[in-house]
Amino acid sequence: MDKKKDNFLKEFFKERKTVGAIRPSSKSLANKMLKNVDFKNSNVIVEFGPGTGVFTRRIIEEMNAEASLYVFELHGPFFEKLMEQYKNDSRVKVINDSAANVRKYLEEDNKDYADVIISSLPLTNFDQKLTMRILKSAEIALKTEGQYIQFQYSLNARKLLNKIFNSISIQFTANNLPPAFVYTCKKK
Repeated sequence: MDKKKDNFLKEFFKERKTVGAIRPSSKSLANKMLKNVDFKNSNVIVEFGPGTGVFTRRIIEEMNAEASLYVFELHGPFFEKLMEQYKNDSRVKVINDSAANVRKYLEEDNKDYADVIISSLPLTNFDQKLTMRILKSAEIALKTEGQYIQFQYSLNARKLLNKIFNSISIQFTANNLPPAFVYTCKKK
C-alpha cells in the first residue's frame, strides 16, 4: 500500500466522524461527481469534505478564471494540507468550519448563492439532526437552478436528500473502494 493511502486509512480509524473513507476517491468517482457540472458558467463553487483534495484538484483545473471555490474541511490534518496546497490561489478559500455554516462565508464575500455544491461528507456517519442541518444549509446556499452533488457508499442517504431536494438522480461506480453512489440533486 502506498504511503498516501496508508495515511488516509489511519486517519479514517482515528476520526470516523470527520473522515468517512478508507482511501482517497478514485478517478472514476471524480469523473462521475463532476461530469454534469457546468464549470464555464459556475462562478461560485462549494466543496464539502474534500479530504485530501481529489475532487478539489479537478475542480480547480476545470473552473473558470473568475470563479471562487469554497472548500470546507473539518479534519485538522486534511485542512492543513489543503491550506498549504492552495495558499497562493486567490480563487480558493479553505475553511475549517462546519458545512452547515456555508451561507456565513458566502455572505462575508458578498456572494448571493452557490452555483454548485459538491459533497463528500459521510452523511450517514452523522446524527440525523446534523445531517439535516447541513443539507438544509446547502439548499439555502444554492441558487434556484443550482446542483447539490453528493456521493455515499450506500443508498441510505436517499430518504434524507428527498426531504430537501426535488429532483434526484443516482449513478453508481464500482471503480472505487468501496463502490459508491453519486446523487445529483436540484432544489425544490
